[in-house]
Amino acid sequence: MGRNGGISRRSVLKAIPAAGLAAATDEASAGPRTTSVTGVTAAFPQPAVCSSRPVPGSASPSAVEQTLDVRFADVTIPGYGPVTTRTYNGTIPGPTLRVHGGDVLRLTHINGLPPNTPHSGRHNVPHHANSFNLHTHGMHVRPSGHADNVLREFAPRTAEEAAAGAPEPRYVTTVHVPADHPAGTYWYHPHLHGSTAEQILGGMAGVIVVEGDVDEIPQIKAAADIVVCVNELKFKDGEVPAFTSGGWMTGVPSTFTVNGTVNPTLHLRPGEVQRWRLVAATAFTALRLQVTGVRGTLTMHQIAQDGVTFAGPVARDLLDLSMGNRADVLVRGGAPGRYELRDRAVPEPLMTIEVAGEPVEPPMALPVSLPPGRPFLDERDITDPGADREIVFHTDAGAFTGAFPNAFRILGSHATPAAHPGGDLTRDPAYGLFDPGYTNHTLTLGTVERWTVRTDETVPAHSHPFHLHTNQFLLTHRNGERLDPPVWHDTIGLNGGTPGDRVTFLVRYEDFTGHTIAHCHQLHHEDLGMMQAVQYVEP
Repeated sequence: MGRNGGISRRSVLKAIPAAGLAAATDEASAGPRTTSVTGVTAAFPQPAVCSSRPVPGSASPSAVEQTLDVRFADVTIPGYGPVTTRTYNGTIPGPTLRVHGGDVLRLTHINGLPPNTPHSGRHNVPHHANSFNLHTHGMHVRPSGHADNVLREFAPRTAEEAAAGAPEPRYVTTVHVPADHPAGTYWYHPHLHGSTAEQILGGMAGVIVVEGDVDEIPQIKAAADIVVCVNELKFKDGEVPAFTSGGWMTGVPSTFTVNGTVNPTLHLRPGEVQRWRLVAATAFTALRLQVTGVRGTLTMHQIAQDGVTFAGPVARDLLDLSMGNRADVLVRGGAPGRYELRDRAVPEPLMTIEVAGEPVEPPMALPVSLPPGRPFLDERDITDPGADREIVFHTDAGAFTGAFPNAFRILGSHATPAAHPGGDLTRDPAYGLFDPGYTNHTLTLGTVERWTVRTDETVPAHSHPFHLHTNQFLLTHRNGERLDPPVWHDTIGLNGGTPGDRVTFLVRYEDFTGHTIAHCHQLHHEDLGMMQAVQYVEP
């Protein structure tokens, strides 16, 4: 496949440090940026930031307008080296988009990638690696039209168009953020079936921040607001190898970066509190995070999960983030020394924290209570107790011939029908696999339903995170144990075992109609068919 050369790093963004304390600049840099963090100058990388601005004469109070230029770019990853990969605006990650409830998010996508290789095989195999679209992961917004519509395709020029010198195609995404949208941390990434894993493993991801009530809590407002976007990248010979077989990732180690740098260093004063927006922009690897050092650990005081604020901080020494999860945490500097944000499965630290400098006296305070992001549901809200839905993640090894032999299925109460119902279902080419022409779940607005999601994998390391688009769900039980309190999610990890993990959640379908999907967020599995079609309908 041909590669385009590097693109200009100039962006239409204004690059604003995460703490919002340094002067804005018209250049968006792919490398570390010097920021002032509560008096400590630190070269900690932060993505460029695009914030909302008033729109004169518009019905919306303000808008975020940003161009996302996608093409192969030559990028130097500090701590790793040079690579050529698909990016947003030549950076890993892409720009951070900061919006408020009631804003309009208007994105112009330029597809500067080479023409796609022709594909005439099965739908549930990797294909069209140079087409993409946009998913605003976790956000409660319209899933149809030109909004958060993952069934669109932003195709590159054809070979004939490129040879004739046709202009690179442009596509527009317009997302109206509800006025009452929960304030919190979300993210965006491409989501075209067949190309998702390869693109995200090359660095196509960015953070969305919805600002709101929780940001005005005095103890949170006083804390430096820092994006910590963990990207999982896979490079071989300086590029992402083409996704050509089911064993594609075997032997290609993952490189983990925070804001595009391998193990950057963040400075924190003793007694200082920082707000870290942790984003697991990973395709294959779930994270179990801990902040450790020779002087002990630093506690992460979690204030939100998947964009939804808790009623109060929850102290954690270990924090689990499955692929696609986010968590907002408050971290206070303790004894001076070197600490590391580590994951148990990653040999090197994700980032280093240097606690040093003049202590903050008295130490900055933590909030006691917070404005909860969403009210809870309970079983009494269920509209039809007989309409429970079951999802079962199931893999049939060696089901097919060719480079992709394994069948990654979603079974349960609404599985895609078999092509040959009377035959061997373990070898069936359709059973439980994604079919864009078949609707697995018809979900009526205003109803509350209970779902049970489980995996029948027996290997604990095999993970199948469940992600539902458009509506967040309230996790009430894990492996039969009731959670007290329950926790809002848009993605929940399930590991294999004997038995594998099982979760139960409640969900209310609200506000938006349209076709979208539910799927496994281990993105290799999603591209190979572990996905279902969902349609939200009016009563």
